[in-house]
Amino acid sequence: MAVTVREPARQRVDRLERIWAEPRGVFGWLTTTDHKRIGLLYFFTALAFFGAGGIEALLMRAQLSEPNEKLLSPETYDQLMTMHGVTMIFLFVIPMTTGAFGNYLVPLMIGARDMAFPRMNALSYWLFLASGLFMYYSVFTHAAPNAGWFDYVPLALNQFSPGRNIDFYALGLIFNGIASTATAINLIATTFKLRAPGMSMNRMPLFCFAILAVSLSLIFALPSLTADLVFLELQRNLGFHFFDVANGGDPLLWQHLFWLFGHPEVYIIILPAFGIATSIIPTFARRKMIFPLVALAELLVAFIGFGVWAHRMFATGLPTITLVFFAAASMMVVIPSAIQIFAWTVTVALGRPEFRTPLLFIGGFILLFVIGGLSGIMFAAIPFDQATTDTYFVVAHFHFIIFGAAVFPILGGFYYWFPKITGRLYHEGLGKLSFWLTFLGTALTFFPMHILGLIGMPRRVYTYPSSLGWGPYNLSETVGAFILTAGLLVIFGNLVWSRFRGPPAGPDPWHGGTLEWATTSPPPPYNFPVIPVVTSAYPNWDRDDRRADAGRLERGELVLDEGHETPASTVVDAVPDEVVEMPGESPWPLAVALCTALLFVMLLTRHYAVAGIFAAMTLLAVAAWHSQEPQEQ
Repeated sequence: MAVTVREPARQRVDRLERIWAEPRGVFGWLTTTDHKRIGLLYFFTALAFFGAGGIEALLMRAQLSEPNEKLLSPETYDQLMTMHGVTMIFLFVIPMTTGAFGNYLVPLMIGARDMAFPRMNALSYWLFLASGLFMYYSVFTHAAPNAGWFDYVPLALNQFSPGRNIDFYALGLIFNGIASTATAINLIATTFKLRAPGMSMNRMPLFCFAILAVSLSLIFALPSLTADLVFLELQRNLGFHFFDVANGGDPLLWQHLFWLFGHPEVYIIILPAFGIATSIIPTFARRKMIFPLVALAELLVAFIGFGVWAHRMFATGLPTITLVFFAAASMMVVIPSAIQIFAWTVTVALGRPEFRTPLLFIGGFILLFVIGGLSGIMFAAIPFDQATTDTYFVVAHFHFIIFGAAVFPILGGFYYWFPKITGRLYHEGLGKLSFWLTFLGTALTFFPMHILGLIGMPRRVYTYPSSLGWGPYNLSETVGAFILTAGLLVIFGNLVWSRFRGPPAGPDPWHGGTLEWATTSPPPPYNFPVIPVVTSAYPNWDRDDRRADAGRLERGELVLDEGHETPASTVVDAVPDEVVEMPGESPWPLAVALCTALLFVMLLTRHYAVAGIFAAMTLLAVAAWHSQEPQEQ
């Protein structure tokens, strides 16, 4: 329920508008520190990369639709395959969930007015954008990464890839990792310190628990990937021998370090989907989540995920006792996942579900996640894993998890929070049509890959002879990919049309339980005219508390209209302990990101002295940034 602003409080609200307003136009977007604007920048940028990754996938499916097809050359196919994987993981799913959903929703859900570090938040977006453009510049110079998104050595070494293809990959992901780390730190600090009074840890929305688990995972997983990439660049460009057996190195070192990041990465991708599901299901089932263990299960998925990295290395000759340990850990991760599946299904079964479009996408997600999870358990059986390694069975499992289980909730989230962001409702009929097209396309694209894998089709092949009998399955997958594309286009067409023609939504069209529905649609720059006080895990369903917020606005309590301020609270119990003066808009995050981008360009072109100059300019820009204290309003 939105707080009603009455005449005695009008002056306070007007003052908040003046304090938190940012410049309009392009300059306002370039210098913004508003978490909602930054979330929208992440959203549209990640969506553009999603389109690029989708085009790459369609080109690959067209190449594989028939035996002996010659639409793409082997080199072009390798580059498209690599960029598709890099794009979908590093430039779409992670920035869409943590950057767009996390940025926009976490402060609203916890009753804060902004992220803990607004300018670092802006910096993380500009670094993400610059890193994406850096990597995609390689596509237009015909030097895109070409050794797969996992970039195994020795294929990625100079002997087999002497051009700059792999340098774009390594430097681009180091660059991108800086942005992801900054976002994760910000989300952790915001979640721990800026929760509304009374929002103790056991009252925090389950979506925020999922984002917290993802952020912690990123902090611990990214350093191993960064170290791996630094080792690779040192060997490629300065003559080191980290992966060179002849000089005491070991190519398996790359795999260990990569999968120490790469397998937790699977859970980094899937956990926000869990959080979105736990937001949508209670709203449309009309009841709270059944199991309080869901929050703990989200954290356990992230924790156990760090113990299964060699699950991807069962065919590399590791000792059997080592394989048994990782096989057991791979089976253990099923337990917290199963807890959440039971919580979702029982909540729907015992509620009064209304199967609108967002809930349909969550239903599709649960089904696809169960199918992908069952094939994942099969890979925990060491002999089966060794028999199907590097076949299309792996590709099928991976895409059921990454697309079916991770992207479906994102699409449901588009519909669910669309009224909050735009103030308008989408077209329900087109929404349901888009779900069925997307679900049918997903099943038809990825399920036949299981069969192809079992009959022997290896992954990462760009063509095949007609005598093997793989043609009909590949053709059905290509048809499915175009049906899936049609479903995605209907989604985006529906939302674009509804943005301008949809009926007004009001502040709370779904009668949601979390605090983002307790303010206007779209939210004002300051989010809440009075900081809400929380007494339960679903505070927007506590009507007495929301009416009490209106009374506090009348009395001037927790309004904080004396400056650009938000309250900070204790970590566990969310007891208010100070009022924090927040920095406003600034051009320095953009300047720091630009200098950093030029630094990486110079490293790519091996102009190390010039790179040192840009490193110094980056430090100077950071110093200038921090020389400006937050201005009193």
